[in-house]
Amino acid sequence: MARRRKGKFPCLQTESTELDVFVSEEDVNGIMAFLKPQERPKERFSLLLLDLEEYYFEQHTVYHVTTTSTKERKVRGSFKICSKSVIFDPDDFQTPILKIPFRDCKMVEFVQKDTNPFNNPKPSAISISCGQIIYIKESNVIAPYTIERGTKRLTFQLEVWTKTEDVVQTLLQLHRASCLEKLGDQTAMVEANLQSRLARTTFDKNCFQSVVEKPHMECTVEMVTPLVSNPGHVCVTDENLYFQPLNGYPEQIIQIKLHSIRRIYKRRHGLRPLGLEVFCTENDFCSDIYLKFYVSADRDEIYYYIATFLENHMTEQTADSYMLQWQRGLLSNYEYLLHLNNLADRSCNDLSQYPVCPWVLSDYSSAQLDLTNAASFRDLSKPVGALNKERLDRLLARYRGMPEPSFLYGSHYSSPGYVLFYLVRVAPEHMLCLQNGRYDHADRMFNSVGETWRNCLEGATDFKELIPEFYGTDSTFLENRLGLDLGRRQNGTYVGDVALPPWASDASDFLQKHRTALESQFVSEHLHEWIDLIFGYKQRGSEAIGAHNVFHPLTYEGGIDCDSIEDPDQRIAMLTQILEFGQTPTQLFTSPHPQRITPRFHNITRSPSISINSPGSELSPASPSTDSSFEDLTEESRKLAWANMGNLKLLSSHKIHKETVTGITVTQDGSAIFSTSQDSTLKMYSKELKEFQRSMSFSNMALSSCLTLADGKTVACSSWDNNVYFYSVPFGRRQDTLMGHDDAVSVIRWFDDRLYTASWDSTVKVWHCASENAHKRSEFELLAELEHDAGVNSINLSVAGTLLVSGCKDGTVSLWDTQSHEVLQQLPCHLGTVHHTAFSPDSRHVLSVGEDYCMKVIDVQTGMVMSSVKADEEQRCFCWDGSLVLCGGQSGDLLLWDLLSSTVVKRIQAHSGAVTAMWMNELYTTVITGGEDKQIMFWKLYC
Repeated sequence: MARRRKGKFPCLQTESTELDVFVSEEDVNGIMAFLKPQERPKERFSLLLLDLEEYYFEQHTVYHVTTTSTKERKVRGSFKICSKSVIFDPDDFQTPILKIPFRDCKMVEFVQKDTNPFNNPKPSAISISCGQIIYIKESNVIAPYTIERGTKRLTFQLEVWTKTEDVVQTLLQLHRASCLEKLGDQTAMVEANLQSRLARTTFDKNCFQSVVEKPHMECTVEMVTPLVSNPGHVCVTDENLYFQPLNGYPEQIIQIKLHSIRRIYKRRHGLRPLGLEVFCTENDFCSDIYLKFYVSADRDEIYYYIATFLENHMTEQTADSYMLQWQRGLLSNYEYLLHLNNLADRSCNDLSQYPVCPWVLSDYSSAQLDLTNAASFRDLSKPVGALNKERLDRLLARYRGMPEPSFLYGSHYSSPGYVLFYLVRVAPEHMLCLQNGRYDHADRMFNSVGETWRNCLEGATDFKELIPEFYGTDSTFLENRLGLDLGRRQNGTYVGDVALPPWASDASDFLQKHRTALESQFVSEHLHEWIDLIFGYKQRGSEAIGAHNVFHPLTYEGGIDCDSIEDPDQRIAMLTQILEFGQTPTQLFTSPHPQRITPRFHNITRSPSISINSPGSELSPASPSTDSSFEDLTEESRKLAWANMGNLKLLSSHKIHKETVTGITVTQDGSAIFSTSQDSTLKMYSKELKEFQRSMSFSNMALSSCLTLADGKTVACSSWDNNVYFYSVPFGRRQDTLMGHDDAVSVIRWFDDRLYTASWDSTVKVWHCASENAHKRSEFELLAELEHDAGVNSINLSVAGTLLVSGCKDGTVSLWDTQSHEVLQQLPCHLGTVHHTAFSPDSRHVLSVGEDYCMKVIDVQTGMVMSSVKADEEQRCFCWDGSLVLCGGQSGDLLLWDLLSSTVVKRIQAHSGAVTAMWMNELYTTVITGGEDKQIMFWKLYC
């Protein structure tokens, strides 16, 4: 009951085991491990010997009987009945496998048992008369198939000969299907045969790992591997996911423990929402099983059952969360591309949707590769078809004269043929399967990296991108280690290893330098432009037209509904064309993708293996050098503090208000702490005396927030009575009043000599505040009034004071330029009131929390919501460092969130009611919180 073994390539898996008698066992294990299933007896048969979209139904042990004038010869082997052919796999590996397509059969007969007592007794037999025979793996060598034409008659005797008549009836039925004129009728008859077989069988519950295991659901599916679908039954229990192949191949049962599953994805397969892919590790891009269901509802039920089972330890990652990790340097460019491919339905098990990676270099001819020269790189803002202006002009001229639906490129940048073009040396059987037993012409093979790049620039129909293997660590796909006879080119040379650029000493050196190029500063600064083309807003529509990124309509998701085509022949032809032509990834982004934050990004050569949540997966900033600035040291101390934020310890708590605490501020010297409350009071706590000393009331209405002005002698308070009050600390009295709004002032902020006031009257007002001396009233000059569509509940300023973010009661978050007072972005982020908003320390992102339980990370440059985390409760207030967030929750607890993994790292019991106010010092060592329980709590961070 072993799980299917995965190989070292994030790509092709097959069932073949012994490949070539001329390849050593050590080589097979080292090079082609992904072709060797676990604990499987050696055999040559593979589902890749079937035609595309053909099924393997059953097998019988038989003797192939040949008779000469002198004697009768019997060769023992396995008789495989498939939907379009019969395959005889001899036990003797030197004897070729025979394949007899039903379309070439002239007659299938049942030969009665010979009961004549005067002759040697002969059992019943199967006689097949055919027009041609296909010979495969003669002398056990992977090579193009040999076809012997001419009428042949073959005789097979079953080892259990009593089943002969039943087997013949099965063959006759499949033969009749192959003789139908219309392809749609042939397909329908084969499909009916398959469904009948599935309906007559059920999952064998004797295969359960435990007698107490409880089944949840069973249904029919197909297990998908590259170019192959294998039908059977899936069963999910309270402990395991099982797949039982109808034909018992390659294993009688495949079992995956639910607790071992780390990721599970819904997939579109054949343009329909029928696929489900399961991963049991975060570090492998190759899945453990890919299932195609016949009914979407069955797929969804199993998905939600497993997802619910795993909800306590499986984190669902989104494109936005991966974007945030990549943008901040926590994922390499390679890792990020793999994740985007995964989320966009690209799977290594589906060659029509194989992961796609960009050409990043344009220099494949120099003796030395200069990664500091921009000319060494490809323009990532353009698709491959637009890199050559002369070719693009010709394509545009054709495009403008083309009737609808018009398209620029007649071929795609990724297709099964292109994938196997690159991988033929490690997956020759897949290429032979795709091309009806033949390799491509030797001159059209993947002979040279430089030649392939030139053809992509100049060829009339070649616009292909690369695959992940070009940035991996295994170079065997560039080397003909299997000694395959791939043909001879016109110049007389045999196709061997791939010719590499002069700057690469060998295949491993090529991959290492290629990876370095992918992670270089230039690519890091421009990769988002390529993502816009492949996964983003330039993938389709007017933006795609403007970017010269228009492919055939059949390549796009939703471009055509095959189920709406009534004629079965047309539907099958259309689906085949779509699958073979290539498919555009699912669109992940509908607005411009933000650029990577590159100033601190260092070009470190990294292993391309994925480690999503492991600390080892981070690109660590370089250690501060001897000339490191003070800002760099502050950055390091900030990271150290936040890394230990879960170690907050409560020092003391004080219940001094009669209602909910609404604001906390501390004087510059730290000697006094002020707090406001809905009880309408401003109270002062003396750090030195460790007691509350003052209590002030300005009106009979609630105070909503407070802050300390730059002079360190004045505290400003906002009130629900529409006013802002200024309290003099030295004189212990109200110093001034600003009557500035028509409704409650919800929050205030101060920067330089400007006061920002937010109100439920749907405005934020900007005031210039000047004071001639401490004994005269301040002058308030209204500089701007920022209009909103709903009451403003939260505002905050960037570190430099150049940007302001506001959050409204209708869930809208807006970004404003504080110099021009113009709105830069206006985003409907939440389904209810926005409680709190704040910029990250680098001011590149904004975090907002709302009453819809969501935390949203917004990219300041593009206005894109990069991450959305749904919490179990409302988060009312927070402090954050750009990745980690210390939140005050509705429950009263302090929650330390890791936004990159969307998980709560630490929960700290705090208040008995919602946490409504929070203050943190600049050294990140002291936190003060206030809550609905009327308490003020003092916390200390212990590193």
